[in-house]
Amino acid sequence: MFLRRHPAGRQIPGRVPPVPVCLYAAQSHRPLHGFIGGDLRRLLPVPLNVIGMKKSKEKGVKNMKISVVKNVLDANDRIAADNRALFDKKKIYVINLMSSPGAGKTTLVEKTILALRDRYRIGVIEGDIQDTCDAERVAKLGIPVVQINTGGGCHLDGNMIREALPTFDLDQLDFLITENVGNLVCPAEFKIGENAKIMILSTPEGADKPAKYPLMFQESSVLILNKIDLMPYVDFNMEKAKKDALSLNPKLRIFAVSCKTSEGLQDWLDWLSGQIAAFQKG
Repeated sequence: MFLRRHPAGRQIPGRVPPVPVCLYAAQSHRPLHGFIGGDLRRLLPVPLNVIGMKKSKEKGVKNMKISVVKNVLDANDRIAADNRALFDKKKIYVINLMSSPGAGKTTLVEKTILALRDRYRIGVIEGDIQDTCDAERVAKLGIPVVQINTGGGCHLDGNMIREALPTFDLDQLDFLITENVGNLVCPAEFKIGENAKIMILSTPEGADKPAKYPLMFQESSVLILNKIDLMPYVDFNMEKAKKDALSLNPKLRIFAVSCKTSEGLQDWLDWLSGQIAAFQKG
């Protein structure tokens, strides 16, 4: 099903394209510190502008901003928990794949699909500000895919995922890959109902990213250090990147890979397969 944005804010069916299946996520008119809440705002106790007015009179502007952000995040957590309950019921293992733009998320998605599609029934949600090029790449592999265009939003949230799910036959899925919008900040803050957050850091980005973007590393279960085939040509300190990442999250699993040459990918695939199998047995 192709969904398009109704001028009045309502989602209505449109024409069905050949591939890929696309969904344009509902979004608020005013991004909050880069956060796109979508229909989350309808779940808040009172409208955000009313919250702001009350807080500004009682405790000042700083408390107003904190209250607004907290309410948006709390509302998202409730939707993400509902998503998680649905995934658990359907026995669907879900990963939330995050990185900066160009780190290799879509290539990793393709390699993972090719390696596991004979063992698991896979679906993909692609998140981008605009365009459908990544979803088209996935669709060529014969995998059901939904494109979420945030229209300026810097991350996916629980509500966007919830609105995309009816496009899939969830009874025919074992494994759902969600590729988040390329960003090293906001995606880490918003749960979507995933089993695990997976982060990619590519060698051209530099080894200083754990120090600069700590939350992403703290929230992730796995760090994939991609593009190791470029190590001879870039200034990347592998040991420093690993040490700094583990100092933030001692439980972080780290895999050094090249999605281009497939070097190191088998360790990632073995870990992932083990997680899916354990989840389905549990």
